[in-house]
This record gives sequence, structure tokens and C-alpha cells, in this order.
Amino acid sequence: MVKTIGKDSPKILGLDVSTKTIGWALFDIESKNLLELTHISPIPKPKTDNKIEELLLKGQIFRKKILDYADMGIQHVVIEEPLLNSNNVYTVSTLMRFNTLVCKEVYDILGVIPEFISTYNSRKFAFPHLVQPNDKNKYVLFGGFPKDIDKKVIIWELVAKREPQITWQYTKNNTLKKENYDQTDAYCAALGFMKSKEIW
Repeated sequence: MVKTIGKDSPKILGLDVSTKTIGWALFDIESKNLLELTHISPIPKPKTDNKIEELLLKGQIFRKKILDYADMGIQHVVIEEPLLNSNNVYTVSTLMRFNTLVCKEVYDILGVIPEFISTYNSRKFAFPHLVQPNDKNKYVLFGGFPKDIDKKVIIWELVAKREPQITWQYTKNNTLKKENYDQTDAYCAALGFMKSKEIW
């Protein structure tokens, strides 16, 4: 898809970063059109037992991907802030380390300082109608939805409606692959950021 993307117009790249999958959403800033919605699943080969080396190798895989976009006119890179509510301190520290590696690659290759947006704000600004009164009549995100609602599915449905041209990936059991949600989170990060800054 890279070859079909014009190089002259300014662009924004949204990223949803985890150590398993990086969601990727590239938009044209002027037209607001989605140019690319994909993901990277960095799997180092051969495998290594050293966890720091594994992160560094994953960073190199991301670097190879983003090198193709060095002259694409990317002016903003927005990363969804990692959720730090895991009880596993190791998981949190690993995610933060990998985020730092991704930020450095973005800065080194694109010359852009990445900006961050929280999951809450990305969804709130991208899809303002999701802010509804809850059972205590307080306006909150997903306020009008059942407590056990899968929020990622709701976001996917909204993105799928906005972008009917996207072909989504399914498992053999005909359920959505998890990577789709990483992609829609990246989409949401970029859209929410641009709306929050009142650029769009």
C-alpha cells in the first residue's frame, strides 16, 4: 500500500503499541482520508531467551517498517498511552521500555516527536456520542451501555462503519482477530488527537 500513498501531502500516523502487536493508522491531514490501516506483529527470528534483547530486536523490526515512510510527509505521530493498570509490574515495565524504543525510532527516522493520547480521550474525542449519562446520570464514556460491554468491539464497529472499504481479518472460527482491535485503537488515537486539537 505504501507505493500508492502520495508523498507531498502532510500526514498523521496513529499507533497502538504493545509488545505483541502494533496497530498502525495513517491519515492524510488535509483530506482527513484514511490511507492505511494495518498492524505489525514483531517476531524476532531466531528467538532469544533474553527479554531485553527480544525487545531490541522487536524495535528493529518496527524500524524496518517505518523506514519506508521516512519521506511520506508524516508531521504527527500519536501513540495511545499504555494502560498501566496491570497488576504485573514486569508487564508494565516491559511495555514502557518498548514504548520508549518505538518513540526513539519515530524520532530518529521521521524527525517527529511522538505525542500521546489516553485511551479515554482518544475514544471521547473520536466518537463524542459515546459520552452518555450512566445510571447515576453522570456523563461518562460508554455511560449508556451495559457494564459488561466489550468496548473494543464498540470501537471496531464505529470504525468499520466509517471505513466500509476495509477488509477485516477473521479466524477460522469466523471471529475477529485481535489484531483488528489494535488497528482500530490506532485509528481512534489519530482521529481523537486531531479532533482534540481542533485541527479536524
